[in-house]
Amino acid sequence: MTVDVNKTDGPGATPAAGPEAIKAIPVRHPGRYVSAAVALALLGAVVYAFAQAKINWGAIPDYFFDDRILHGVGNTLLLTVLSMVIGIAGGILLAVMRLSKNPVTSSLAWFYIWFFRGTPVLVQLFVWFNLGLVFEYINLGPIYKDYWASFMTPLLTALLGLGLNEAAYMSEICRAGLLSVDEGQTEASHALGMSHTKTLRRIVVPQAMRVIVPPTGNEVINMLKTTSLVSAVQFADLFQEAKDIGQNSGSPVEMYFLAAAWYLIMTSILSVGQYYVERHYARGAVRTLPPTPLQRLKAAFLPTRRPKGGIA
Repeated sequence: MTVDVNKTDGPGATPAAGPEAIKAIPVRHPGRYVSAAVALALLGAVVYAFAQAKINWGAIPDYFFDDRILHGVGNTLLLTVLSMVIGIAGGILLAVMRLSKNPVTSSLAWFYIWFFRGTPVLVQLFVWFNLGLVFEYINLGPIYKDYWASFMTPLLTALLGLGLNEAAYMSEICRAGLLSVDEGQTEASHALGMSHTKTLRRIVVPQAMRVIVPPTGNEVINMLKTTSLVSAVQFADLFQEAKDIGQNSGSPVEMYFLAAAWYLIMTSILSVGQYYVERHYARGAVRTLPPTPLQRLKAAFLPTRRPKGGIA
């Protein structure tokens, strides 16, 4: 019979040694510190360069809320909204036409998308603005007749150039959203006696919005920035007003910085709105919605209350 010398029970027995505590050593990432130091050094160099440049920084707050700048901001927002309304309405129509079984309808939609996506926006703006050189009048019969130069105002030129171009891009976004809905949804609605139009309006489009909304938000922000091109056709948007003030005041670069600051403010506000719209349409796809930025701030800075009767 053998005797275990490490036996712990009984008088005079030697206690067994317990497991050694594991000492966790975090993984070191020296590359992160190096990249952070390089990024800070580059940022410092840029800040130092602009601090030493001959820039009249005082001109920016002087003109930041100037009436002409605010007028340009209002025109920029108005043009963004109207152009997106034209783009979204046209995009939905073109998407439905592309998905139509009628070859003529689908071919026309394809040609429209091919043409407007294949030509630059600035070129389209100049074409609309200069059609008065080849058409003296616009004649719609008994409805409307006028000189082309009087009819094609800078605002109308901007709306046609931006809105019709946006419709081509929105059509592809809407088409992707419609195709993301399972065909069984359409078949089930038709089996219930719904028409094709009612199926689109009540069944397909609401489910497709979850796919359509995120890229549409990006298109709105992109449209806000693209409106700066309409200064080429003499529309008084934010960039045009800032450029005119810069030329008259002798501070063109400072006014470009001012315009950039206003664009950043407006795009930031639109980004927040896009977040909440996406969160609204995500309710049917996720069980728990992600916390909002305000909820994250409250969780980070406010103490969490323990439920009554809980263990301290």
